[in-house]
Amino acid sequence: MKVCGFTIIRNAIKYDYPVVEAIQSVLPLCDKFIVLIGNSEDETEALIKGIISDKIEIHYSVWDDTLREGGKVLAVETNKAFDLIDQTFDWAIYIQSDEAIHERYHEAIKQSLLNYKSNDKVNGLLLKYLHFYGSYDYVGTSRKWYRNEIRIIKNDKRIRSFRDAQGFRINDRKLNVVPVEAFVYHYGWVKDPLIQARKHKDFNKLWHDDAYVASIAKEIYNYSDIDALALFQESHPEVMKQRIEKKNWDFDGSKITQRAGIKDKFLYWFENATGIRLFEYRNYTIVKP
Repeated sequence: MKVCGFTIIRNAIKYDYPVVEAIQSVLPLCDKFIVLIGNSEDETEALIKGIISDKIEIHYSVWDDTLREGGKVLAVETNKAFDLIDQTFDWAIYIQSDEAIHERYHEAIKQSLLNYKSNDKVNGLLLKYLHFYGSYDYVGTSRKWYRNEIRIIKNDKRIRSFRDAQGFRINDRKLNVVPVEAFVYHYGWVKDPLIQARKHKDFNKLWHDDAYVASIAKEIYNYSDIDALALFQESHPEVMKQRIEKKNWDFDGSKITQRAGIKDKFLYWFENATGIRLFEYRNYTIVKP
């Protein structure tokens, strides 16, 4: 069995992406790792070249900044990276530049890769998510955060990145997936408030016009504008240790209160009581192979 990882990255330093940690978090699962570097305004290339591993293969791309609808350019670039994986590989592990997989889940993932390698009913593996917010000590718990997503797919080039690269589809149908008891740790909302404001403004250009982007532009990101958080009391991936130790801003998530409307409060209460998320969007089909 052969496994290839892949990711896309642009302006990693400018937006303080933990892309090095993201790659390192899945390298033990991979025989090779493709990094597609977009046209950057910083030393992203040097950052990636600084990762000590003979598994890493670097390629380059120029993003089409005119694609300002639904984050489409992210899917375009993801497909470019996936297409660089040759047919000798059975599986592809996609990790985004602000994600990491805890080493405690590696064995479960390896076992699933082996179990379903030759099963034609399975297109991919579904992983669970923890979304960190404001700091490394709090996770989002409201319905706005997706709970599961596909991050491991068969090396089948009919599979394409969907919409803004959050998930995948095959011939525009949902992938058949098997859940794995493993979490992806999403750190996209954990940055210095100054950098987060810059990233929030610039990345909205991938979805909206200049007038809208100007209307939301802020110098410092307001992390208190959130509806529900929970204290995280477990461990982070080992590769994140140094980054967490260097955190240089303060955020107290204990002061956040759940302030949604009546309907959302009821749905939030129901989910907490039963574990069931009513009306949940699922860009996948869970199968029992």
